[in-house]
Amino acid sequence: MKTSKRHHIFSRLTLLLGLLLCVQAAVAAPGVELRVDPASRSGAIEVGQKFYIKVIVSDISETPATPSNIPGAKLQYFGHQSSSSSIVSVNGQTTQKVVNIYAMTLKAEKKGTFSFGPITVGGVKSNTVSYTISEAGSAPQGGAAAAAPAANPADPTAAAQQGPTFIGKGNDRLFLRANISKTTAYEQEALVYTVKLYTTYGSIKFIGATDAPKFDGFVIEESSNVSNQLSYETYQGRTYATAIIARYIIFPQMAGELKIIGNKYTVSTDAEEYYHDPFFSQLTVRKPIQLNVTPNDLTVKVNPLPSPRPANFSGGVGKFTISSKLPSADAVANQAGSVSYLVTGEGNLKYIHLPDLNALYPEQIEVFSPTTDVKTVVGSSNVSGSINFDYSFMPMEAGTFTLPPVELVYFNPQTGRYETSVSKEYTLKVARGAESAKSQAAQVYNTRLMPVTLASSASPRPWVRGFAYWLWFIIPAILLGLALIGRRRYLEIHADVEGLRSRRAGKMARRRLKKAMHCIRTSNEDGFYDEMLRAIWGYLADKLKLPTSELNRENVSQILSDSGIPSSGIDSLVTLLDECEYAKYSPASARKPMQEVYDEGAGVLNTLEEEFAKAAKTKNETKNGEQNDDPII
Repeated sequence: MKTSKRHHIFSRLTLLLGLLLCVQAAVAAPGVELRVDPASRSGAIEVGQKFYIKVIVSDISETPATPSNIPGAKLQYFGHQSSSSSIVSVNGQTTQKVVNIYAMTLKAEKKGTFSFGPITVGGVKSNTVSYTISEAGSAPQGGAAAAAPAANPADPTAAAQQGPTFIGKGNDRLFLRANISKTTAYEQEALVYTVKLYTTYGSIKFIGATDAPKFDGFVIEESSNVSNQLSYETYQGRTYATAIIARYIIFPQMAGELKIIGNKYTVSTDAEEYYHDPFFSQLTVRKPIQLNVTPNDLTVKVNPLPSPRPANFSGGVGKFTISSKLPSADAVANQAGSVSYLVTGEGNLKYIHLPDLNALYPEQIEVFSPTTDVKTVVGSSNVSGSINFDYSFMPMEAGTFTLPPVELVYFNPQTGRYETSVSKEYTLKVARGAESAKSQAAQVYNTRLMPVTLASSASPRPWVRGFAYWLWFIIPAILLGLALIGRRRYLEIHADVEGLRSRRAGKMARRRLKKAMHCIRTSNEDGFYDEMLRAIWGYLADKLKLPTSELNRENVSQILSDSGIPSSGIDSLVTLLDECEYAKYSPASARKPMQEVYDEGAGVLNTLEEEFAKAAKTKNETKNGEQNDDPII
């Protein structure tokens, strides 16, 4: 009996030593392993679905290269997913094993059975994996997971080999909540949209957005003010570790109930599983899981701005002040000067415009379109900063003129009223220019009589009867009439501010596209998409004579359709706007090349400009034809 018991103890010790030696050998040897992980619970891969190929690198410091071709699938993302390390000590010899896991996110495109691999990392070759892609909707209801044999829960090795588990919208240990600062707001009022992570897991390995939230009817600014570390919060009687993983400042563009649809996030973590073994006693195994989590949707009730709106409303919603700067109060006729107006505050700064200075300034001073410089900072609760309007002007006459104060009328959502900020008033002294001084110079009169010789046969004729004499009166009269006609035409053109903006819409769009091209040369992607959106929306606002509060896709599409623009051009415009706005918050790998987006934008604007010209020409021809058909009385 004692011998049998000793033999049993010896057998268990031998088995333990063998296991430890195997573990040491496995830890010491570097290796590369490929593993296919379907995204669906069924385990099947269908055309159009996502799936993953994991690259498990052991004890190799090098990073796997991004694969250029995956048979039957398209690579959407490749990056580091997680890492782990373990230490094994046998007979005084300690060995450390470091494992890094890299994940390829793939989209199945072709039906069939494919193989991938081997790949080489640090001189070590991997295995080859095979996977089968079936037609969409052809997977059995039970799924491959139902047909597979169940793992023995008492076997930790089998549990670890099951791979990541995908869980729909989260579970009671990890979920997302979306919040908004106000559920009732005014048009163009800044709102804060946040996504907060709640978890009771010990560690989070990876958080990434797999698609973008849908802000239909909003203009968005993404804030970098998110959580850098976890904090703790009690929610529904349970304590969670929390972190704000996304924050947006959003501006509603239309009245009504607007819905915000949450986007999907992929979260990787480890779940602890406990097993009881008669030899090892209590054993804890960390099992990787991957959760595709979506926050809740939200609805915002947007109220229109109070009516009636002031005639000189700037389009600003927030809190703003205006200041001005005149570099010199002395000017010279026919020489350019400058004056600038600086608007600072919080709110929709990018959409503020000032009144037409040609209508405010004396008619002897011509003011040109301003150059704007926008500097904004997206904070945790609003967008703040400044916008500088730099105007050039030209005094046409000498004298003393008053530059009146400029009023900035904006809507303050905190008080619910329209408020006004006023700049300074200036007195401008304009001296005569160089040409005026010459014209005023004293003329020296020559009193010396010129000799006159008349032929005896010529009859004297007064000079006033000659045609050359009357030309001195006819020519100035004609020039004066042309000047009056030109002046009247100039005043008519500049009196119609919206018409002038519409005619200059193409010119302003070209200026903004030049700024976008500069961003391409400097590889400034964020600035490029801002400039492209500013060029497109600015062109539409000027061409269609729309205020900022009415500038949205629905109004623009309706007006373009009523103006005779083909539906193909309207669809191209809406698609371009969606691509630019999507690129602002999508990862760099998902964005189209900037040059391609620039070419599309220039093509769309050129097409619209041509269609507007055709529509105007057709309208004029129709009008002339109707006039020619009138009977002659």
